[in-house]
Parts: sequence; C-alpha cells; structure tokens
Amino acid sequence: MSDAFICGVEDLLDLEDRRALPKQDLRLLTVRAPTVGPPNSPAPVAEPQERAGTDLVRLAADESATWAQWAEASNVGDIALEQLMAETRSLASDYLTSDPFPLFVRTRALRDRVFALLEGHQYPRQSVDLYAVAGYLCGLLAWMSSDLGQLRNADTQGRTAWLCAELAGHNELRAWVLSTRSKVAFWDGRHREAINFARHGTTYTTKGSVSVLLACQEADAWSELGARDEALTALAHAQDARAAMTAEDEIGGIFACQPARQENYAAAVQLRVGRAADALRSADNALALLSVQPVRAYGTEAQIYISQAAAHLASGEAEGALDALAPVLALPPDHRLEPVTRRLSGLGVNVGHPYANSSATIGLRQAVEEFCVDSAPRHLALSPGEVSA
Repeated sequence: MSDAFICGVEDLLDLEDRRALPKQDLRLLTVRAPTVGPPNSPAPVAEPQERAGTDLVRLAADESATWAQWAEASNVGDIALEQLMAETRSLASDYLTSDPFPLFVRTRALRDRVFALLEGHQYPRQSVDLYAVAGYLCGLLAWMSSDLGQLRNADTQGRTAWLCAELAGHNELRAWVLSTRSKVAFWDGRHREAINFARHGTTYTTKGSVSVLLACQEADAWSELGARDEALTALAHAQDARAAMTAEDEIGGIFACQPARQENYAAAVQLRVGRAADALRSADNALALLSVQPVRAYGTEAQIYISQAAAHLASGEAEGALDALAPVLALPPDHRLEPVTRRLSGLGVNVGHPYANSSATIGLRQAVEEFCVDSAPRHLALSPGEVSA
C-alpha cells in the first residue's frame, strides 16, 4: 500500500493507529526507511566505499550513455526543418496574390506546428532554426493583421516575432521584424515610432533587400510628418541600399522589396512633399517594373495606381485620375486591404478642389466611398466568428 502512495508505512498511520500498535511493532517504525524519490527518479548512487572501484566507473559510464541517448534524440530532423522553411516561403509569396483570410488560417496553423515542436526536444542548432521560422511566421501574421485593420493584434504578433528573432540570434529576421513593426506603427499614426523602428532595423548587417524597404518606410513616415528634406534623404538611402545588396532575400514574397515596391514608396513620398510630376514618373516606372515581375502583388499595384491618380488630381486632371483608378475599383472585396482603402479614402477627401462639381469628380468620390464600404477589413469587423479555412 505504501508503494502505491509513494510514501513510507509510518506515513499511513495516524495517532490512534500508533496507540493501538504493540510496542515491538511501534519500535520498528522508529527505524525509518530511506525516503522514496519521485517517480522515474534514478536509484540512489552508492558511495565509493560501498561499491568496488570498477563497478562505480562502469555505473558512471552507463549513466552518461543513458543521458547521451536522450540528448541525441530530436523531435525534428533537418529535412523537416527544410520543409518548414519552404512552406513559410510559399506563404510569404502567396500573400502577394491570394485572398488574405484563407492564407491567414494556413499561416496560423503552420505557426502552431512550429510552436509545438519548440516545446519538445531538439538539438540547439535545430531550435535556432525553429525560432527563425516561428519569427517569420509571426511577422507574416503581423503583416496580415495590419492589412486587415487589426493593428493592436498586429503589434502583439510583432512583439512575439521579435522575441523569436532574438532567441534565434538572426539579424536578417531582426531587420524584417523591425520593418513589419514600422509598418504597423505607420498605419497606427505613430510616425515617430515608425521612423525609430526603421532606423533600428538598418543597424543590423543584412544581405537582402530589407535595408531598401526600411529606408523607404522611414521616408514614408517623414513625409507624413511634413519633413521634406528628411523624407527625400531617406529615399536616397534606399537607392544606396539597393546598390549595396549582396544576396537574394531568404524568404521573399512580402519579405522582399522589389524595385517596383521601392518606386511605389517613392511615388507616395513625392506626392506628400509636393512633387507631383516626380510622383507620376515614379508611379509609371513602378507599373513598368511590375509588369516584368514573375509575381504581381495586387496590393502594391493598387497603391501605385492610387499614387498615379493623386498625381493627376494634383495637376487638375480628374478624368485622368478616374481612368488610373479603374483597376483599383475593380478589385474584389477580399483584396481591398487596409492600406489600399486608407489611401483611397484620403484621395477621396482631397477630390474636388477646384473641380468639386464636375461629373468626373462626383463619380470618383462616389466610387471611392462604395469601394471602402465593401472591403476586407470591414468584412472581418462584421464577421460573427473566427474565419475558417
């Protein structure tokens, strides 16, 4: 019975039991047996004087061999790690062209698989790789959450992604996470914070295009603050970062800054600092570059057209603006992400000076309002429950 409860016999007796015992039995209880250890605990090791020298040496070797068998075991192999990274690349690439809701579900499921593996046992180098994959996946979830208008949730994902980057000691991932957090801060109106995140990201030595994007994001935030010189200087830094690239991006997709994406940022910045003609040239260049890319990101393309339309409006060409926006207004509701609807809403507010009563302006304003009402963030906000695959 005492074995079943992992205790000594004397621990099963209360005071009345002890009083009823014969004296000779009670004396036996005063010689206590060795305390029973926790389940699966190793048996106490005999002291050297109690065991022959060769037996003790052999026992120590057996103990080390047993531990080595545990240490050698892993719940993930190198092929599995390679597959996890490949799936992460696919998700980051698919996000450029796919509906966000189903892709969010897929990304969350893969993140959960990686988290579960990290709760198990693997080699330290494999843990580092798993933390890197987890960091990219949380970064991707942060980007998606932001595009769906869920900025607070995006911030939470960004903080977890940063923790994973730190645990992995991965500079490329650190820079991409800071880029993601800069993006979230920008759309949340925290422009100084967006600048700080972007600048922090450039302090890490990287090989791909993340430094280009960080400089573009800094320029974007400065232009929103009305700091013309700082914005244009940051755009120049983006050009320098492009020239300094030494390798392709590790993940790609949303975690890459192709030349068309860089020109899109340039167009938006130039519009805000009052250089409409330069903005129109950048938008035209961006569309030309996008046309030769193997993957056309619908979100980037929509923002380029919005910059093009804004440049036409700044020149008093409402008809040209409406023509430029035709591909944007044709986007299906699930592709109408928060950055697109926000920029389009801003364009709608500025429509009409000095052409407020023209038929083109009235039609443009109405089209913008209808577009923003039927959008992905609004559908998510009105959803009765969690999105399913």
